[in-house]
Amino acid sequence: MSGVLPVALSRACRLNEYFMHRDKTYVGIMRLHEDVPDALLNKELSSFIGKITQLPPVRSRVKRAERVREIKKFEILERDGKDVLFLSVVQAGTYIRKLIHDLGEKIGGAHMLELRRTQAGIFEEKDAINLYDFEKAVEEYKKGNEELIRKILIPGEIVSQVLPLVFIRKDVVKKCFTGSPIFNNFLEDSNLKKKLSENEKIAVFSEDKFIGCYNFIGKGDLFARPEFVLN
Repeated sequence: MSGVLPVALSRACRLNEYFMHRDKTYVGIMRLHEDVPDALLNKELSSFIGKITQLPPVRSRVKRAERVREIKKFEILERDGKDVLFLSVVQAGTYIRKLIHDLGEKIGGAHMLELRRTQAGIFEEKDAINLYDFEKAVEEYKKGNEELIRKILIPGEIVSQVLPLVFIRKDVVKKCFTGSPIFNNFLEDSNLKKKLSENEKIAVFSEDKFIGCYNFIGKGDLFARPEFVLN
């Protein structure tokens, strides 16, 4: 397994749940145990599109209980005899090795040779930092040079790319930083309640300043409760 692995540091670890429970994209190689015609292979691949039920592998770290996951794309990119280069776009928590195994049960057997995660939520391989550059940046940081490591680090404000944005007035920022919920009269836009669902997660800003992540309540004067505050 190789590819994209987002890593959070310090207090930003609390933002992980907003980033990680997102679709993943994988490119891998599976080896077929039989000479399966392309038409049949494509047909069986397409049968997995949609919601499927998976039982995690015996060696997995999660409880072995059936779970429903959605397969959004599962297709052949190239084929060389029994070796098939495939692409899959899946819901977070899907086991690709198990997906290949289950496919194999329908076509005479198959197992995975290689797997690479090319996208995890909003994080794409083209923007990833390889381990060699990361190691070099860390070594420079140890010498007192922060330039390289700062080019690698991504500010927590990137959460605005995965959560709905809500803006509050500047004069209430101090209250929010001391733990206050957000009330309707804190908002810059009083019509936001019509666009959000109960318990939806939101990213709160004041102008361009990130305040935190909140859980939308929308009852009475109470707009949202804090889950993560940047202070």
